[in-house]
Amino acid sequence: MPYTKEQLTDFYKSMLRIRTCEEGFVEPINNREIRCPVHLCSGEEAIATGVCSALQKGDYVFGNHRSHGHYLAKGGDIKAMVAEVFCRETGCSRGRGGSMHLIDPSCGMLGSAPIVAGTISLALGAAMASWIRNSGQVSVSFFGDGATGEGALCESLNFAALKKLPIIFVCENNLYSTHLSIDEIRVSRNIYKIGLPFGEKSYRVDGNDVLKVYERTTKAVELCRQGEGPVFIECLTYRQRGHVGPDDNVQGTHTDIRPAKEIKQWLKKDPIKRFEKYLMGQAGFDAGDLKMVQHAVHDEVHAAFDFARKSPFPAQEDLSRYVFSN
Repeated sequence: MPYTKEQLTDFYKSMLRIRTCEEGFVEPINNREIRCPVHLCSGEEAIATGVCSALQKGDYVFGNHRSHGHYLAKGGDIKAMVAEVFCRETGCSRGRGGSMHLIDPSCGMLGSAPIVAGTISLALGAAMASWIRNSGQVSVSFFGDGATGEGALCESLNFAALKKLPIIFVCENNLYSTHLSIDEIRVSRNIYKIGLPFGEKSYRVDGNDVLKVYERTTKAVELCRQGEGPVFIECLTYRQRGHVGPDDNVQGTHTDIRPAKEIKQWLKKDPIKRFEKYLMGQAGFDAGDLKMVQHAVHDEVHAAFDFARKSPFPAQEDLSRYVFSN
């Protein structure tokens, strides 16, 4: 698939914006300036960017507990997102939701939630609404490998296939469910195959290659718009930070989870470094082109953090506002 320089620049800018923003949270988390739980997606930027770049503004995206990248790649307001992580009134959820409750309906980011597999059925409902209205909109459900053990996924796969709904199920397989290796919770690593018994068109891609993710998603979107959905895509990737917070969770420390050798091997597959190598080696970019994007992203992220820090916390008298009971 041929790409223009503008397209490639957009891919790079999107991934770099996500990484810079994520790494910017590390210090304020460690010094407790940020108090809510924060699940960083450093290392997984190619999936959010590749998938969302294949969508239109009116298409729907639903995330999970690790959704900063989904929000930003879909075009969510970066200042509102950073402010939400800092729990400020100017946040996208008015400072009440924190890192795991992100939403921006203006760009189709219809929400994230920390409940494992909790938004899969919501994405299914949005896809059914599109099907009923015949609007041509596509829904994307992002979830991790841990969600494949939840019944909501199987129920959604079955119903989506039965009605041929315009939904793409995107499993971001980073090989760990919280603190358990995939081999401790699954008989087989071939997650994409769980869609086959339901009649899903199912694929596995290198989740650290933004172009492969984009190309596969583009085809999936075309199928969905033609009434030939749903589609299941498993993206193989690896988070560079811990399950929650900056902690690397390296074996030999207090957490004893991931072997240092494994982390080192995956760092060599860093999606941004790989893409930079591609841009410089095959796409005709030079160091100046990359520096220009890097400076622009740095300034944008810096402005977002400055905005968040200057924003007020929700007022104490508003504690019970935006809270609903049955």
